[in-house]
Amino acid sequence: MSSVENRIALVTGANRGIGKSIVESFVKAGVTKVYAGSRNPENLNALVSQYGDRIVPQHIDYNDPATITAASEAAGDVEIVVNNAGMLNVANPLAGDAVELMQQEMDVNVYGLMRMAQAFVPALKKNGGALVQLNSVASMKSFADFSTYSASKAASYSITQALRDTLLDEGVHVVSVHPGPIATDMATNAGLGDFAEPADLVAQSIIAAIEKGDFHAFPDTMAKQIGEAYRSYATGVVEANIMEG
Repeated sequence: MSSVENRIALVTGANRGIGKSIVESFVKAGVTKVYAGSRNPENLNALVSQYGDRIVPQHIDYNDPATITAASEAAGDVEIVVNNAGMLNVANPLAGDAVELMQQEMDVNVYGLMRMAQAFVPALKKNGGALVQLNSVASMKSFADFSTYSASKAASYSITQALRDTLLDEGVHVVSVHPGPIATDMATNAGLGDFAEPADLVAQSIIAAIEKGDFHAFPDTMAKQIGEAYRSYATGVVEANIMEG
């Protein structure tokens, strides 16, 4: 259990939406430096103008593994890594391009997570840090119109569980965050704007999970409802070492 105050963080997809809100909330909570990742670092100029040298732009593109490696080398002092960047396509399983769309989502939402973990876990082990993965309520409940996205997030949640178990005794705290509809461009484009809640709920749930040592974080109204129903399974199966009987 530890506070985010006086720590060094990295947030991907930091130029807008949930990522930008996380950066802002971290700075307000006392994080001393944030490596802000974006596919286009010029999109981070507003954050740099607002917070000065507490923001260090990083070029991170999940479809370009070399950028992840370079960022991990530049951010060797990082203590909290928030793997936020992701993508959502609108497709049901019978759509003619569903396979192609899901391949795109798997590349970003799953393989991006794995590449980020492989690149940054050595520093997190050294610095005694936390790895935070933005999953979704769609990782637990598939939504037909977003079925390929739901499947990719189910896969990323599975990898997040594996990372938790792998790093449990390595001094790295893993957090799996499961937002419902959040007020971002992604939610608007998916037609969920009427149900969306503020992005800072996600940031606050991350800070709380880091401080409490929790694995799961359920930020908003829909997420909390699903989290409450899921609680006993999470405790009895996901967070339990059932291999020891």
